[in-house]
Amino acid sequence: MAGGTTTTMDVRRVSEGPSVIDIGGDVTAASEDVLMDAYAQVGEGARAVILNFSGLEYMNSGGIGLLVTLLVRTNRQRQRLLAFGLTDHYREIFELTRLDEAVEIHANESDALAAAGVPIGGRA
Repeated sequence: MAGGTTTTMDVRRVSEGPSVIDIGGDVTAASEDVLMDAYAQVGEGARAVILNFSGLEYMNSGGIGLLVTLLVRTNRQRQRLLAFGLTDHYREIFELTRLDEAVEIHANESDALAAAGVPIGGRA
């Protein structure tokens, strides 16, 4: 495990559309409460949830499992799950685990917002 870094997840609502969860630190099985609390803040009304991995320091198989749990929950609510800010290493892990087939991966926040239907400029 990577040096005991804590996990932070801050939720931002963009316009009337998606919510962005800014992830910081480590994502492991121990991050479940933090991730699910952040998802609860998103609410059922959001059309899409965008995960910002720019602040990610470490993620293990337990963290991947949490993302699968989140994917199941977003699917139940008919929400799209998108992501950006993945390093090449974690992008490869998403490909190996085939998460990239279920989570829409984008190069940056602007691309993710555009894919989620937010007009350029980010505000409706």
